Amino acid sequence: MAHETTEADLRAAFSSFGEVLSAKVMSDRRGRTKQFAYVVMEDENSARLAMEGLRGKPVNGRIMDIVLEARGKGRGGRGRAGQRR
Repeated sequence: MAHETTEADLRAAFSSFGEVLSAKVMSDRRGRTKQFAYVVMEDENSARLAMEGLRGKPVNGRIMDIVLEARGKGRGGRGRAGQRR
């Protein structure tokens, strides 16, 4: 993920696949991006479509690399769909 990618950029990229409930760019204590983010979609189908549709596509000049699909707590995951790079 490009250093300059914002949560608004992620919402814009993912929203064409469904409703984005949240987008969080992870940063260190100094506020510098760690170059990964968590994006939570309204439903599993939207998340799957977004992951398939955005994998390998550029956002802010860097190729998206979707690396993790987390499941809800009831299914053994953390309840978030992740995006990285």
